[in-house]
Amino acid sequence: MRDPARVDVEGWGWRYAGRRLPATREVDLVIEPGERVLLLGASGAGKSTLLAGLAGLLGGADEGEVSGRILVDGGAPEAQRGRIGLVLQDPEAGIVLSKVGDDVAFGCENLGVPATEIPARVAEALASVGLAVPLDRPTKALSGGQKQRLALAGVLAMRPGLLLLDEPTANLDPEGVAEVRRAIERVVAREGTTLVLIEHRTAVWADLMTRVVVLAPGGGVLADGPPDRVFAEHGDALAAAGVWVPQRPVDLPVLEPASTPDVVLRASALSTGRERHTVVASGLDLALPRGAGTVITGPNGGGKSTLALTLAGLLPELAGEVVAAEELSGARGSPPLSLEVHGAADPHRHGLPGARAPVPRLDPARRARRRTPRSAQGAGRGRPHRRRTAGASRSGIARACEPVHAVGRPEETTVGGHGARRLSRRPRSR
Repeated sequence: MRDPARVDVEGWGWRYAGRRLPATREVDLVIEPGERVLLLGASGAGKSTLLAGLAGLLGGADEGEVSGRILVDGGAPEAQRGRIGLVLQDPEAGIVLSKVGDDVAFGCENLGVPATEIPARVAEALASVGLAVPLDRPTKALSGGQKQRLALAGVLAMRPGLLLLDEPTANLDPEGVAEVRRAIERVVAREGTTLVLIEHRTAVWADLMTRVVVLAPGGGVLADGPPDRVFAEHGDALAAAGVWVPQRPVDLPVLEPASTPDVVLRASALSTGRERHTVVASGLDLALPRGAGTVITGPNGGGKSTLALTLAGLLPELAGEVVAAEELSGARGSPPLSLEVHGAADPHRHGLPGARAPVPRLDPARRARRRTPRSAQGAGRGRPHRRRTAGASRSGIARACEPVHAVGRPEETTVGGHGARRLSRRPRSR
């Protein structure tokens, strides 16, 4: 068991480079070892920025301007190697290696955990988050919700003294939310870990938290205290700011019924998957009416995101076809978007008004060029490109590592950012 961390935030604020106003300012907090803090506030109040500051990921003067200071166990967060674990809102930002087992083990290896202990830590972390997949499962084959559990498992395996979670259940179904909540409860009960959590599902977490801190939109702390008192005294203001307050209904707009029965997107005998030989769902027949709101539900890993990507033309159909009305399947400007025709010459065959080609496809060659930095294009020609990739062996990664803290900062948005997590060391190019 590692000792829980203490956090001191003294008049702290951060202004991103190029921005006139700070993301947050004048924040004063003391979080005692073992406290469990639910961090709330209106969108744009700086919750994710504060979490990134606690993790030491905001960079130096070229990244922005800092005021005040943050201390974790009396030192700067960026110097607390292995003491802080962060899970960000976007699970893709937390995936490091190409296999599930290697990805969970990566942080432990970089912290120098004895090799004989790592397999047990990996198994325990995966079981804690309910991710029951083979260790050699490709991480790219996981659903969005499974990737979120994987990111959390990678942090839990490190057993940090300070656990920072930015909406860890954002992509999970109700059962997955309950599993992750139970996993976090077990960890903090067993290890006494100091926990700081940003979540919209306040009712799920309120009884686990010892304290609620509400950031004010203009800077500083609006409320701070036990959950029951903060929600009782500031519930109206929190609800007005968009925070989901326990025992208060969420006022959501209701869509008007669809004005026309026209179908704009139709799938027939559709099979979907993220890998050519791995079918996630099959035999799907659906029609999306014009102007209607359609909800796709199902458990994590059931293929909801994969279906959406397939309907959008970002993944190919493994079987069957997707056919769109003309206004969806028409050209959308310049390449790299191109069209594939699935025998839709007769519009009435599919029951679509003016149906033609299905949704646009992203040309693989152009997509690769878009994702590859100019300096790396053409690396396969001439002198071999020796930079290590995410698929490198674990022993290779270990040899390539040096004790440099992870770089990266969340993007400056009001919905949480993207950045590095659990990288206490990073591979260097050769």
